[in-house]
Amino acid sequence: MKIERIEINTLNVPFKHAIRVPIGILDAAQNVVIKITTEDGTYGWGEASPFAPITGDSQKSNLAMAQDLAKLILGKNALSVDVRMAEINRYTVGETSIKSAFDMALYDIAAKAAQMPLYQFLGGEKHEIRTDITIGMQTTIEDTLARVQEMLDAGFDAIKLKVGRPGLEDVKHVSAVRDLCGPDVHIKIDSNQGWDLPTAIANINAMHPLKLDYSEQPLPAWNYDGLANLRTQVPLPICADESVFDHRDALKLINQKAVDYLNIKLGKSGGIRNALKINSIAESAGMKCMIGCFAESRLGLSAAAHLAMARPNIHFLDLDCAYGFKSDPIKGGMAYDTEKGGVIHLPDVPGHGAEVDPEQLNPENTIEISKSSD
Repeated sequence: MKIERIEINTLNVPFKHAIRVPIGILDAAQNVVIKITTEDGTYGWGEASPFAPITGDSQKSNLAMAQDLAKLILGKNALSVDVRMAEINRYTVGETSIKSAFDMALYDIAAKAAQMPLYQFLGGEKHEIRTDITIGMQTTIEDTLARVQEMLDAGFDAIKLKVGRPGLEDVKHVSAVRDLCGPDVHIKIDSNQGWDLPTAIANINAMHPLKLDYSEQPLPAWNYDGLANLRTQVPLPICADESVFDHRDALKLINQKAVDYLNIKLGKSGGIRNALKINSIAESAGMKCMIGCFAESRLGLSAAAHLAMARPNIHFLDLDCAYGFKSDPIKGGMAYDTEKGGVIHLPDVPGHGAEVDPEQLNPENTIEISKSSD
């Protein structure tokens, strides 16, 4: 199944509410989508969602790199996913977001060729998976509670709170949310590198009575020693996010006994291929994983949800960002079931099942890489 054509376009969707974290603000998805088509007409879709404070890339750089990568794999066998992604990874050490788009498009084609849903192609079987819903940092406690109540009313039963404020200000927000939610709602906190070590120790210990699931990335991404130190001084599990991009990072974190959980994001790992490696290393060490997101539409989230369904070791899901979009540019793919507390349903069709609605793309902006375009 040789690759005949690759189409590249932008996908821009505003959020209903901007999400503020210590390292930046997300008020819209500014993504890149690709469609890889083979000689027999089989096609696969992929999506990149760059976030420069973490991945170091942008929509503009993703567009430029996508053209180079498309030329690199044009005319080659789409089913040789490992070989194609090895070529792509050798081409550049950066641009993990657009690498993930090529990866998920190739996996989409491979699963379609096998006539299997992607989760089944990856060796999994259907079971219930559910996502939490993320609440960004709000200015006042009243604003935080209003946003949480909105999500509880929508049916979600797991909340992830963005924290990282100065001093012990976060304790008041998280404590108020626990009082609002009661004892049965799962609550997690994510600092996005917003604390230093003393502040993290003080906050996490102060929040211990609130029965939280874990603290995600409390310290700067580079500070593996600090994470290991923190882990010995607080009773709450520590989850790495920005500290773990690929399987090599996972191995280092585990060897240093720095964290309890690893957060896999396709946009960090460069796609499913490396995400599988991260999960395998974690599983070998007896460590659970979560799977998260940046600002992907239901296209990128569908690929991530298939991976989560295929690997029971991926225990926590944070695949909520498309729920906050003002509009939905995707046909097919995953669906949110808030009546069941945030359960994600996946279609039993070959591939990941999601594609961009053609009406949401401007044909004049499409960049096509094909033999005829040379």
